[in-house]
Amino acid sequence: MKLLDQLQEEDFAVLRKPLESGRQGPNNLGAILLLAACLQVLTFIVTYVVVADQSYYPFKKYIFSIHLIITIVLIIFSIMYSFSKIYKKREKTQYLVTILVSQNLFGVFAYLFTIFILGSVDTTTASMLTATIVTLILGILIFVFTCVRFYKLLRAGHYKEGSKKGEIRARFEKKSFMPLAIFGGLGAVYLIQFLSKNFYFIHIDYIFIGILCLAIFYTMLFVLPEQLVILYCKKRFESFNFDKDGNLKPMGSEREDD
Repeated sequence: MKLLDQLQEEDFAVLRKPLESGRQGPNNLGAILLLAACLQVLTFIVTYVVVADQSYYPFKKYIFSIHLIITIVLIIFSIMYSFSKIYKKREKTQYLVTILVSQNLFGVFAYLFTIFILGSVDTTTASMLTATIVTLILGILIFVFTCVRFYKLLRAGHYKEGSKKGEIRARFEKKSFMPLAIFGGLGAVYLIQFLSKNFYFIHIDYIFIGILCLAIFYTMLFVLPEQLVILYCKKRFESFNFDKDGNLKPMGSEREDD
């Protein structure tokens, strides 16, 4: 984050758009977190009772125990920060909770779906662990590559407010999907090759779900850098926060601490 300290408030102007539209306003996030609390319970049950129950993936019990604790904590925080009396005083923390919950709900659960499906294949433990390591490494590469590219575009002024902002933004979004497409594609190809060797031991719908969940996991890693930068902006710039009446503060506002 020290590299971002070199940039000015106007360099992040485009990132205020989701806040200006209200999509990521505290009120909306509060409602989303309340819904997410219920979804996490449902998804946890489906993941471990339905999918994992038929899986022979190693360390399944340890994963269950650790993930159960994490999910319970996130559910508690989700409910807490769905109440206006709390999130109006802790807006930045609410956004952090939203990031963690979204990554758990759509990233972690999706990846667990994938590896538990791998565990339902008649193969060796070593093969399953190798597949896990390969797909995780590809995920890390997506995250790192996206972070580097995102920072370069910020420095180049692609997120400044301006008359050509829409055109620049559109061009950036097309190009920035390249790391997701490349590394995500490699992950999908590897998964298909792994499953094809054991095709007769797994249902075709499981293959489709496994690939889809892996794609969702990679997509969440792809959007994570932007989520983190917006959180950084909320910490550094008051203009990324809302006033007591629910209005986004203007650019150049003096910073206030929670």
